[in-house]
Amino acid sequence: MLKTVSGSRIENLWDVSHADALSESDKLLYRSNLLGSDKRVTNYGGGNTSAKVMETDPLTGAQVEVLWVKGSGGDIGTMDKAGFSTLYMDKLTALKALYRGVAFEDEMVAYLPHCTFDLNPRAASIDTPLHAYVPKKHVDHVHPDAIIAIAAASNSQDLTRQIFGDSIGWLPWKKPGYELGLWLEDYCLKNPDAKGVVLESHGLFCWDDDAETCYATTLGTINQAIAWFEEQTAAIPAFGGKRHPTLPAAERRRIAAALMPAIRGMISADSHKVGHFDDQDTVLEFVGAADMPRLAALGTSCPDHFLRTKIRPLVVDFDPAAPDIDATLAGLAAMVDAYRADYTAYYQRCRHDDSPAIRDPNAVVYLVPGVGMITFAKDKATARISGEFYVNAINVMRGADAVSTYQGLPEQEAFDIEYWLLEEAKLQRMPKPKSLAGRVAIVTGGAGGIGAATARRYLADGACVVLADIDAAALADTAQTLVGVYGRDVVRTVEMNVTSEEAVIQAYTDMAIEFGGVDIVVSNAGIASSAKVEDTSLELWNRNMSILSTGYFLVAREAFKLLKTQGIGGSMVFVASKNGLAASPGAAAYCTAKASEIHLARCLALEGAPDGIRVNVVNPDAVLRGSKIWSGEWLDQRAATYGTDKGGLEEMYRERSLLKRSVLPEDIAEACYFFASDLSAKSTGNILNVDAGNVQAFTR
Repeated sequence: MLKTVSGSRIENLWDVSHADALSESDKLLYRSNLLGSDKRVTNYGGGNTSAKVMETDPLTGAQVEVLWVKGSGGDIGTMDKAGFSTLYMDKLTALKALYRGVAFEDEMVAYLPHCTFDLNPRAASIDTPLHAYVPKKHVDHVHPDAIIAIAAASNSQDLTRQIFGDSIGWLPWKKPGYELGLWLEDYCLKNPDAKGVVLESHGLFCWDDDAETCYATTLGTINQAIAWFEEQTAAIPAFGGKRHPTLPAAERRRIAAALMPAIRGMISADSHKVGHFDDQDTVLEFVGAADMPRLAALGTSCPDHFLRTKIRPLVVDFDPAAPDIDATLAGLAAMVDAYRADYTAYYQRCRHDDSPAIRDPNAVVYLVPGVGMITFAKDKATARISGEFYVNAINVMRGADAVSTYQGLPEQEAFDIEYWLLEEAKLQRMPKPKSLAGRVAIVTGGAGGIGAATARRYLADGACVVLADIDAAALADTAQTLVGVYGRDVVRTVEMNVTSEEAVIQAYTDMAIEFGGVDIVVSNAGIASSAKVEDTSLELWNRNMSILSTGYFLVAREAFKLLKTQGIGGSMVFVASKNGLAASPGAAAYCTAKASEIHLARCLALEGAPDGIRVNVVNPDAVLRGSKIWSGEWLDQRAATYGTDKGGLEEMYRERSLLKRSVLPEDIAEACYFFASDLSAKSTGNILNVDAGNVQAFTR
């Protein structure tokens, strides 16, 4: 990782002993990963790097020059070598003869596959000519906040010369593409001593014939800009000074938890969105500043920023000096509608005859004075990354407006990037969303066999999952396993006792902040007990009813509040038991509590239907493997009841079933998936037995 050193400079971590042992292409990867590991150098997925390397042609055996360059859609901080496109340099040079001028530059992208070296499947990006035609072996293109602050200033050319002299040049704004590649080549040839160039409203290019020197030049240029800004802005209040107070952390979270489900419901009519909340110091300084409304309205400057964040954010009308969250919620729909109308008008003003159809007109970024920033996107990672991009934009606005006047891209230029036909083609190539994409689920008893299997099934189909359990150690272990497979963005945990009203309420508050709301609720927390009725203590009876009936009520009640706030429907699944329909000897407390649970689901199905909230029941039987309730006294008790031992109990249950098959956690998870997905969109109030067949539990 790159580290900060004195004065917020970025440390040069090039390890000569390591790098000298690498091939030129491996050295490119090493350089790329170092640069991409610090967001002050470039944001996630932004920038690109390249090297011109001599390789053996697989057809002729001759040595040929090959351009290694980050391919389309990669991230230099996390990519491996498979993320690079490889192209014959002689073929890239030959493309110049086919170029018909700037009006036709987009057609040059179709020629890039014909230049591919060694059948590399990685698609070349639109930035390939920008690297190919720079007459140097190594090229870095990054989007540092400090450089974009120069590039986004109204007098960026003068600032570039003032800070860097002749060592770093300047080029006016030009949409990335073939023409800009030729501009860069022309600049390099006319300025052979220059080490790089600032692109107006875009970023930084640096180059050299040596990989280490190229890396050092990139860092040195960024650090020089950082030092200059620190000196120039030390006594200048950021963003015109503070206008709004910053609320305490707990209050910020409370307000975010109230706003996020309401916003989510308003913007998820066509496709579900997932939220992210950020109240870091950089964000709080900006949302509380006097100049925030003016700067936010100008929009972002760097194309990488507004492709992630839309051209501008929505500023929520909220006064932290006299906080009235109810009034803000009451006015929220009008704010969202106004943003949609403004975005639609922007589209209509700027569209061309061949422009793609208007996309989602809702905001991505929501700024709340005194509280922080909320972002919504199709999934959690995209929502988080969009927030990170807007933090980059905040840093750019801070620097540019302090030393000059910040300016966003001209509206038409911004539109032409956002609705670029090449960008549209990239979007159309993206895989179809998974069936639960954008959905948020909570699974109680999430650390047990059925709970973990259900979480895994939901995660595999694109959902975000909150695991709730009373067992902290098991919860941590389960989460670690799932994070290892599906990533940290989509898994959260909450230690929750379902019988605690306070704990359940807090769990939903946390979920609203982490993901923006809820869509799927799986009530699966449970215990099991076995005792003849005369041996059943009041404590045992109350414990069963408390967890299996009252606990399910509390989880459902708080879910209904959140689901109704969102207004986009939802699915609730009760994991009950065969014992809720068919009595079992020596388990009166357990069976009665499970029957109560099933009837609660029926009641909730009636109440939820007008709001599109579906409530269904999955009835397992004899799920021994991975189940926590079978690891304690229950196992011994049931074995004694049926006159067998532990080893014979599963066989006994299997033979008792009509299908003579064992029931596994994954079988229950599949039923829970069915009720959560649109496959069961017209089902509510139903009971699905997953018990390998038990005639006593037939519902009719």
